Amino acid sequence: MNSLDDIWGVVLEQLSQKLTPTTIKAWFADCRPVEIEDSRLVISTKSDFKRDIIKDRYSEIVKEILSDLFSSKFDLLVLTEEELADYVSPKSADNDLPEMEGYTFDRFIVGKSNEFAHAAALAVAEKPGKNYNPLFIYGNSGLGKTHLLLAIGQYIRSKTPGVKIAYVKGDEFTIQMVKAIKEGTVDDFHTRYRGVDLLLVDDIQFIAGKRATQDEFFHTFNNIYEAGHQIVITSDRPPLEMSLLDERLRTRFEGGLMADIQPPDLETRMAIARNKAAQLGLILTDEVVGFIAKEITANVRQLEGVIKRLTAYMELLGDTPTMDIAKKAIEDVIRDGDYVPTPEKIIRETAKYYNIREEELTGQSRSKNTVMARQVSMHLMRTLTNLPLTAIGEHHGGRNHATVLSSIRKVEELLKSDPSMAGVIRDITSNITTNTGSL
Repeated sequence: MNSLDDIWGVVLEQLSQKLTPTTIKAWFADCRPVEIEDSRLVISTKSDFKRDIIKDRYSEIVKEILSDLFSSKFDLLVLTEEELADYVSPKSADNDLPEMEGYTFDRFIVGKSNEFAHAAALAVAEKPGKNYNPLFIYGNSGLGKTHLLLAIGQYIRSKTPGVKIAYVKGDEFTIQMVKAIKEGTVDDFHTRYRGVDLLLVDDIQFIAGKRATQDEFFHTFNNIYEAGHQIVITSDRPPLEMSLLDERLRTRFEGGLMADIQPPDLETRMAIARNKAAQLGLILTDEVVGFIAKEITANVRQLEGVIKRLTAYMELLGDTPTMDIAKKAIEDVIRDGDYVPTPEKIIRETAKYYNIREEELTGQSRSKNTVMARQVSMHLMRTLTNLPLTAIGEHHGGRNHATVLSSIRKVEELLKSDPSMAGVIRDITSNITTNTGSL
């Protein structure tokens, strides 16, 4: 099954509902899809005249169909056969930052859970070093932090081709620094990171507690910041929750703009599922999209994993994605260890374990059994989802940041002093990850 042809087939089908059969035959009969690249469909036609007619009269209709199909803004490029020959000739590759390829703002699905972070990232990309420096984006794994980070780099590089950009993960920064010290190439290491116009750091939380790394990053940060250049950082939690983070770094991170990303709502998850499926040439029914979006709630990466599995079933077995196949794909994701439980699932299983109602766990009861259940639930929510403390508190009756932090620390202390607590955590975790509801 040719996925590109499938997508073009859907476009033609939609066009046939908007245009007459004569128009379709005259202008689109000999069109061929070439590729989809960077939120743009490329098609070819036989003559300059047809190319111009399609561009002038029908390109907006086609782009509207594509945007609906992909749930994001899409463009159309129409080439003649002669232009196509030049287009498909080998292009010079920019390999300075291969990690950026495919990560653009156009491909990022915006919803209520991430609109602030998206707006902040776009503002930084449009005026690097001027708006919000540093930009600190935080949230659970798999929600799109890295996408926004790299989209900023992609945007700036497209506007200023000669810009110097460095991208590094927190743990890689440590590895590279140690290697530079051992090999006597510290000056090269400094040049690599301190002399850039844009520094992109992913998962900064991994440098917390590493004294030498934090000291090196402190000086790197200062050099770039004082030069008026942009710094963008991502983390799975805000600086305040990194107990081992150097205070000098914490104050600098908090001195910029902090933007969090929460798990997407149902509407956004459905848009993400449709978008990812269309990119892979997979046309899903509304029923299947709705089912996937309702079952996979906490992690964008999980959604993408399910879509990829559906694509594999389609390509390898020739099966049209049905509800049964969608259920199978979701089971595969969970079995592969990518499963991130919802806060509701954690509360439900914890309450069941302690034989209390969910309303009691999240309510105001101060009975010893209920308090323990509440504290365990908070601990599990922190370790299994990495939600920020404020969000965990909201799921537990609106409790504040300090209360949540105190509850988590009490469970951590019990894990050190009471061997039975490890068994409790293990049993509830097992229930959470194996009882997959409707699956």
